[in-house]
Parts: sequence; structure tokens; C-alpha cells
Amino acid sequence: MNRLQTALEKIDAANSADPNRVKMDGKDIPAELAYGQRMSTMQERVYPEASEELRIAARAQHIRRWEVPRSTYPMDRPGYLRWRKDLGRKHAEWTGEILASCGYDEAKISRVGALVRKENFRRDAEAQAVEDIASLVFLAHYADDFAAKHEPEKVVTILAKTLGKMSEHGKTAAGSLNLSPAVRGALEAAIAQAAATS
Repeated sequence: MNRLQTALEKIDAANSADPNRVKMDGKDIPAELAYGQRMSTMQERVYPEASEELRIAARAQHIRRWEVPRSTYPMDRPGYLRWRKDLGRKHAEWTGEILASCGYDEAKISRVGALVRKENFRRDAEAQAVEDIASLVFLAHYADDFAAKHEPEKVVTILAKTLGKMSEHGKTAAGSLNLSPAVRGALEAAIAQAAATS
């Protein structure tokens, strides 16, 4: 087994400890294990020529996420932003520990960490790819649940913000997703909203 495969399996093993469960392919599995595998599947679909570092960063995007609960931060916008920033640091740290155990050098570990944190994603094509993949996974697998819990106007606003963070390549890929009518309609409204304000 090569070290990339070993690293991905160790990331999956870490995410297998998630006490939260979701349905995936008819099976009840740990939520972040499902998320990581969905990220890799989307990466293969949208960025099939991805580097080793990008493949790892996609799989590790939410590694051990449940260990830093949103509820431990103030429930306001600054609290949310601090939670997201701290999460990014922890995800990079935990991924780095796995990569070191697999024999990766400091340069590759540092690069993966930057991608996990999506640093400078507007100027770094690989960090932008991670942002695209995460946005596409949200649309494909989580937007329906989000839409069911929020008013249609909020859903459109969130999808408009999601589109705003995506590259043209990512937006094209979003158009090819098999979405429910509700999410497809909200996405089309978000596209129209973005076009009207650009």
C-alpha cells in the first residue's frame, strides 16, 4: 500500500470515531467518515488530476470536527468565525500528525495544512479547488436538509454566498449535479440574484 492510501485510511479511521451518524448508500455510518468520502468522490469527479496534497486535503477537510463543537463558542457571527478559524487550525494539525506518521516531509505537511485551511483560496488554485469541492458536496448531500429547516429566502441567500466562493469551473460542475427540485429552484434563484447584483 502506498503512503497516500495509508494516509487516507488513517483519516477515515480518525473520522470513524464520530458519534454522529448519517445514512450513506443505505448504511448508517459516522457522519464525518461519510463527509470525507463524499469529498474524495467529488474531487475525483471535478478535479480528477488533483495533486496528492489536494487529495489529502479534500479527505481531511472535516477530520475530527465533532471534537470542536459549535456550541462551545458564542452563538453570534464573531463566535462563528472564530469557531471556523480554530477548526481549520485543528483540522490541519490533526492531518499533519497523520502525514508525519506516514513519512511525509515538512514541506508536504505544511502544504496540506494550507489547503485544509483553504488559505488564500482566491489566489491559490488548489485551495480554490478545496472550496469548490466543499461547496459541491454541500449542494449534493446537505442542501436539502438545510432547505427543510430554513425559510426559502434564507436558502437562496446562503446558496448565493456559496456560489460567490466558487470558481467558474466549480459553478459549471454545480449545474451538472442531480439536485432535488427545491434545491435546484433555490440555486437558480441564487444565480439570478447574483447576476442582478453584479
